[in-house]
Amino acid sequence: MKILITGGAGFIGSHLAGRLLEEGKEVVVLDDFNDYYNPKWKEENTEAYKKNKNFKLFRGDILDETLVDEILKTERVETIIHLAARAGVRPSMQNPALYQKVNVEGTKVILEAARKHGIKNIILASSSSVYGNQKKMPCSEDDSVDNPASPYAATKREMELLAKTYHNLYSTNIACLRFFTVYGEGGRPDMALYIFMEKIANGEEVQKFGDGSSMRDYTYIGDIVDGITRCIGKNFGYEIINLGNNSPVSLNDFIAAIEKATEKKAKIKEMPKQEGDVEKTWADIAKAKRLLGWEPKTLLEENLAKIVLWYKKYRL
Repeated sequence: MKILITGGAGFIGSHLAGRLLEEGKEVVVLDDFNDYYNPKWKEENTEAYKKNKNFKLFRGDILDETLVDEILKTERVETIIHLAARAGVRPSMQNPALYQKVNVEGTKVILEAARKHGIKNIILASSSSVYGNQKKMPCSEDDSVDNPASPYAATKREMELLAKTYHNLYSTNIACLRFFTVYGEGGRPDMALYIFMEKIANGEEVQKFGDGSSMRDYTYIGDIVDGITRCIGKNFGYEIINLGNNSPVSLNDFIAAIEKATEKKAKIKEMPKQEGDVEKTWADIAKAKRLLGWEPKTLLEENLAKIVLWYKKYRL
């Protein structure tokens, strides 16, 4: 089986590419290596795969319709896993037009090219951010998602609706996976885990926004990749599925866990709550269990020690 991963040089994409190559699948990656963070990180993510005969890398933008069309025409992929997007809540508030263009228009380019070339199996990366500030917890796929807290969240919901439209019109088989706060080795430098680890390691102040009671359903990259791969080959029609740890952790406990893993005390600087942040994320994963036989295998504290070792080796 040949699979196209858009954004395949990024955090989730590169881990996924590695897993698929281990399984003997052919992997085609499209990534623009943009400057959202240092592109050399993406170069490092993909370096080991370049020697694999089943791996092919295209450098380019998902908004480039001609390039996307040519890739699908020549590579004849059977499944598309669309991960490419602009990430981050606060940057989306600073440049909402860019997020709309990449996340929504880019998804339209992928869906339309798939339709044109008869590709019926697509997996799309959505986000827990679509839930906004929910009163009911945990968050279920059937909950209302019409009150986004950021432009990023809004673009992810638009992407889901666009995918639903293509399913309705063309019977495209689409799974939209709502990821909950993914963390792990190779994560982006703007993620809280890496910011905190770097600040603590260097003895610098860690900014804590709010009173520390906000909660996130931190989900390990290995579990996320497992969830994605379980969708391959499934004829869902159209489904939205949560992939989360089902075990939310407060910001205070998150910092304490990093302190324990690094064996260093954080210098906390109290800051007011930031606009766009939600109070709590918590995934109801009953649907993932039912449709995919999936549930997370690891907990936050189990992974932090090995992530700290990885960080010291590759990032400090």
